[in-house]
Amino acid sequence: MNIQIFENEKQVHEACAILFAAQLIENPESVLGFATGSTPVGAYDELARMHDEGIISFFHASSFNLDEYVGLEQDHEQSYHRFMMKNLFDHVDMPEENIHVPYGAALDPEVEVLLYENAIAEAGGIDLQLLGIGVNGHIGFNEPSSSFSAETHVVDLTPSTIEANARFFDSADEVPRQALTMGIGTIMNALKIVLVATGENKAQAIREMIDGPINPACPASILQLHDNVTVLLDLAAASLLQ
Repeated sequence: MNIQIFENEKQVHEACAILFAAQLIENPESVLGFATGSTPVGAYDELARMHDEGIISFFHASSFNLDEYVGLEQDHEQSYHRFMMKNLFDHVDMPEENIHVPYGAALDPEVEVLLYENAIAEAGGIDLQLLGIGVNGHIGFNEPSSSFSAETHVVDLTPSTIEANARFFDSADEVPRQALTMGIGTIMNALKIVLVATGENKAQAIREMIDGPINPACPASILQLHDNVTVLLDLAAASLLQ
């Protein structure tokens, strides 16, 4: 792993945006993997700024998001599809047909995950995947388990993940109990991975990911086996590293 530690959250976001901008400049037809949640918003703001200033273009690129809640329509206030439109895609020139987010309201979620996995394969796989990390070590919605998942699948969310995401809803009772998520195998097939973490509440998960054993109890620990992972941390998130 290439671990970079910055003084503050703003620098982490800027570094993340620079890596994605470099990817687009090197290969304008890149397949990008995006994440949601509060962590990447600053990086998306930076990418939108670079786009507005003519530094980068998303016109020939395509994207696949990590996950989506089961049962939410694309226009639901808390859907990840809406999140991505609001925070990135409404501000850049990526064609709508090149934007892919799992369809949470699919009549058959098990069919949807197969279709999504096939779409990633047909696109040639992901060139650069952005990840956050949950307080329990999850990446995407791959929760701690007894084994590593392979392909895109339906997952039951753990109480800690539901609690962490409750701040985006009126109450924890409104948080969906299932999600569609890229599997660990799908994530590991990306050519390059960037993981971003900020804040003291992520410090324990970061320590287990980097200094601990490879264990599905901390899904992010599998990244130790990937040969091109960059980890961007602020001082607080890195505070427990050996």
